[in-house]
Parts: sequence; C-alpha cells; structure tokens
Amino acid sequence: MRRTLFVLFILVALVASACGQKTTPTPAPVVTEAPKAAEPTKSPEATKVSEPTKAPAAAPLTPAQPQLLPEVNPLEVSGNVVTAGSSTVYPLAERMAERFYDEGFKGQITIDSIGSGAGFERFCKTGETDVANASRAIKDSEKEACAAIGRTPVEFRVGTDALAVVVSQQNDFVTDVTVEELAMIFGNTAVKWSDVRPEWPNENILRFIPGTDSGTFDYFVEHVFAKDKEPHLTAANTQLSEDDNVLVQGVLGSPYAVGYFGYAYYAENAGALKALSINGVAPTAESVEDNSYALARPLFLYSDAKIMQEKPQVAAYINFFLSYVNEEIVDVGYFPASDAVLAAAQEAWLAAMQ
Repeated sequence: MRRTLFVLFILVALVASACGQKTTPTPAPVVTEAPKAAEPTKSPEATKVSEPTKAPAAAPLTPAQPQLLPEVNPLEVSGNVVTAGSSTVYPLAERMAERFYDEGFKGQITIDSIGSGAGFERFCKTGETDVANASRAIKDSEKEACAAIGRTPVEFRVGTDALAVVVSQQNDFVTDVTVEELAMIFGNTAVKWSDVRPEWPNENILRFIPGTDSGTFDYFVEHVFAKDKEPHLTAANTQLSEDDNVLVQGVLGSPYAVGYFGYAYYAENAGALKALSINGVAPTAESVEDNSYALARPLFLYSDAKIMQEKPQVAAYINFFLSYVNEEIVDVGYFPASDAVLAAAQEAWLAAMQ
C-alpha cells in the first residue's frame, strides 16, 4: 500500500512540474527591410531581405500553370543572390524573395532599388549583380556593355505594370487627359493648368517625376515625348527623384501637383491619390491586358546563362520567381503576364540552363 501511494505521489509531482513549465512560442518571420517613409507609403530603397526565423514549409507548393520548369525545393538551396534595378520591380522582387525564404531558402537575397538604368550598369558594366530588375527592355548599348565583360543578357518577363498618372484627391478639376495633354502638363510649353485647358485653374503645375536612371522615366519619355527628354527635363516646377515615395508625398502636398510612377505605388495610396484616365481609359487589369490603356508596360528580370549555371541559387531563384509570380503579383499591385508570355520566359530559363 505504501509503495502504491509513493508511486502516485511521484506521478502527481511530475504532472505538476510539467504544467508549471512555460512554452517558448515560435518567433515570427524577421525580414530586414529598408527604412520606410512616413505612412501610407512603402519604401523602395535598397534592402537585404534576410533569412527569416520561421520554420520553412515541409515541401514547396505546386505552382499555377503554365509550368515548364523543373520543380525547385527552396529547402535544398543556399548561397547568395545579388539583384539591383527598377524601383517599380522592387516590391514584386521583395515579395518573391520573402516567399522563397518562407519555403526554406537558406541564403541571402540582396535587392537594391536604384532604377533600371543604374541596375543595368551594375549588371553590364561593373558585373556586380547576378540579376537586373527592369521596367523597360534592355538597350542595345547596355547589351554591348554586357558583351564587353563576357555577359549575354537573358530576358525574363515577369508581369505588366500600368504607369499611373496621379493627382491628389484634393484635385477636383482633372479626371481624364489625352496623351497630347500629358506632353503639355509635363513639358515646357505649359506653366499653369489653364495653359492646358482654359477652364482649369490659373495655378502653377507642380510636377513630380522619376529620376533619369528610372525605367519609368525612360518609358514615359518614349511614349509621351517621342524619346525627346529635353521638354520634360526643362519644364518649370519639376522635381525629380529615384524614390517613388518622394513623388507620392510631393503629389499629396498640393491640389495642383501631378506625378507619375508604377501602379503599385498608386494602389498603396489610392485613398489619397487619384489616377487619371488617358484618352478616356482608366488603368485596370482589363485595359492593361487588351492594350487599350496608353501607358501599360512590361516588367523584367535579366540574368546570364553562365551566372545561372555557375550559381545554382540564382537559377533556382529565377525558376521560383517564374513559377509563382502570378500567385503574388496582383496582391503586390501589378498585373500578371499572360500564359504565353510566362511560358516564353520559362523556355528562356530552360535554354539558359542547357
């Protein structure tokens, strides 16, 4: 009897001890981001997306169609990936890097937001990066610079952006413009809004535009100014910045301000900003897909076959990006590439790896 009571006493003590222990919760993912501007905007500055502490998924998810690529298991990938370029592609690249980490990638992905032109310079002239992010196609001069250091750019289209022309919600007189009026609004032939349309206010146009290294700037100049940047750069009351958040804040500062940048930055601030229709067409998924919106443009990654073959982590990152981008891109604020376009990008990956 005493032996039985002694055993029961020991069991009760063990249970009480276990109940008194504290459990340590699993820490949330830790992602190192660039310093952020004042809300509600999101910083496009350079960042290193660090490996999170969250336990990775047991196995990679099955990507949406089309899928021509071999499956990548991020749990089996390590090493560093260095990317730089477009501030427009930056939010999408950041999202894909975070997902790559979430599913088990053990290395580090560096994403520098410096503009498409500066990104191609790092990729093609100095050879510092593995991937160039771009909101325009690579130029012939940039291809020549790549060739000079033994690189042959491989293009991967990853989505579509609608360049948004925006004013503050306080602006109650502009809702729709023509491409010709855009050339006046952002050019040196008009100083006041009334110079564009007599019924508009006799107030100075305050212009906020991307810097000249930006693919957004290049695209706008090509499509609105027929590639002549001089009228754009010599317009009065014009502020340039490579930081899209600076442009957002500038436009928010006055009902007479106007600017343009990638659609994702408009979407983040849609409660305070108003996107203008162009030739009667607003930027929507439908107008971008059918090309009826005048300022829709492709988004790209660029790499090199030798880099991809010598650095398996770079090939795996691009493979993962192409496999899952259409599951993330709408939430980021852009528009998915068509199945045909995405299949072509995947075929380019396969060709580069042969």
